[in-house]
Amino acid sequence: MLVRPAPILALLTVLVLLAGCAPTAPGRQSTPPDRAADPTVTITGSVDPDGTDTPEEFAKDMRGSQIIAEQYWEQRLGGSFQAIREVIPYEQDGEVDCGGQPLPRNNAVYCSAGDFIAYDVNWAFAAFQQIGDAFVYYLLGHEYAHGVQARLGIRKQFTIEQELMADCMAGAFIGDMARQQVLTMQDGDTKELADGLAAVGDDPGQPWFAPGSHGTPEQRFQSFADGYERSLDACGL
Repeated sequence: MLVRPAPILALLTVLVLLAGCAPTAPGRQSTPPDRAADPTVTITGSVDPDGTDTPEEFAKDMRGSQIIAEQYWEQRLGGSFQAIREVIPYEQDGEVDCGGQPLPRNNAVYCSAGDFIAYDVNWAFAAFQQIGDAFVYYLLGHEYAHGVQARLGIRKQFTIEQELMADCMAGAFIGDMARQQVLTMQDGDTKELADGLAAVGDDPGQPWFAPGSHGTPEQRFQSFADGYERSLDACGL
């Protein structure tokens, strides 16, 4: 799971629910999108008035991050790798459930029961507009990491350990693909990622051992940075 709803709503001060102007959902992708159609994706850095904050650009970045995550983990895990079955955008509380548990708005989650990633498309699009497109790659990368943890049978004792490991794996994914020049990190992307990780950090005083703890903003950014700089070795893989 990426976040608890309350902290990001508090920190994204311009967050809106986009009522009446919600982006068109990218659609349920039962099969992976055509990789050949967009083999290289550039993180553009910052939102500007030329259309990079549009629903179409958001949908393209979500598809691109899925494609690249599949490429990355196929490289790392070899022939045994199986792509996550589905990436599902949703708009309403309970529109999608995981093992019988309705998913709330303002969240993103990997569901091992159905082997899918689901995300609130309005929330994610608002974060894309407020923080920048680099956050989209982190969001998908973090949830994809949970899918890989499930495939490898990795189950930590405490939630925070599982979550910080997923942050590290997301950092490795982005860092390694940048080093391969599949992703291009541009001016402002580091700040976007730092802002995004600050937004999804736990509230001050959250016990690290409490169920649902994800880590402070500093812990989450450090875990991501460790993976970005030192690849999967930093994540214990």
